[in-house]
Amino acid sequence: MLKHAVPILASLNAEETIAFYTQKLGFTFHSNWDGYLIFSRDEIQIHLWPTSDEQVPKNTGCYVNVTNVDQLYEAFLPLNIIHPNGQLEDKPWDMRQFSILDNSGNIIHFGEDISGEA
Repeated sequence: MLKHAVPILASLNAEETIAFYTQKLGFTFHSNWDGYLIFSRDEIQIHLWPTSDEQVPKNTGCYVNVTNVDQLYEAFLPLNIIHPNGQLEDKPWDMRQFSILDNSGNIIHFGEDISGEA
């Protein structure tokens, strides 16, 4: 049976990525194996692999299911990391979500289920 998945995004610069994920997103940094980075926050992990191709992170991303999406949005808003088209809003697929861009250009969507189904 499947338990959970770990997104693996691209990183253009390990040091900048470590600073971004720890200082701006509040993740805990665990390891750097030749540029392969591992982070966690609460119940999720995000891994990043090194690349020098700037197009890769511009074409990758992940979706993170959260609780208290409004609170998270308010925390990230002053950091100037919200995607230009990623403002907090209710979506037709019963998720209240917003999107950010990380330091390499990966898009990360944060969404909370608003369907009322537990």
